[in-house]
Amino acid sequence: MKSKIFSAFIFILAAIIGMAFVNPDQQTKPWPVPDKYKKMENPVKFNKSAASALWTKHCKSCHGKEGMGDGPKAAQLDTPSGDFTTSAFQKQSDGSLFYKTIEGRDDMPGFKKKIPDDEDIWQLVHYMRTFK
Repeated sequence: MKSKIFSAFIFILAAIIGMAFVNPDQQTKPWPVPDKYKKMENPVKFNKSAASALWTKHCKSCHGKEGMGDGPKAAQLDTPSGDFTTSAFQKQSDGSLFYKTIEGRDDMPGFKKKIPDDEDIWQLVHYMRTFK
């Protein structure tokens, strides 16, 4: 019995010490999306070749070829790129993904000026859905 309590104590102590070395900026924090965007549906038909070209030009360097957040620039960022293959990511509405793409946050740039055509942003939303 004493060894189980001691083991539990050591485990908890190790977890607390380990948390002291975690950069709080690298922890996932909520990313609020206005209701207007949450309810938006993707209005464009998926064009895989156009979407792929946009992904390669604007997103792949950080988010990776398969959306796992492992692109060549990802290691240089202060915040994680995110894994688009997770169910948590895929559960977001199309409008939420659209909003996050145009607005950006932290290391993620906003793309409303770099990609001014909304249809291109919607193509990227379609492409993000392929990472399921």
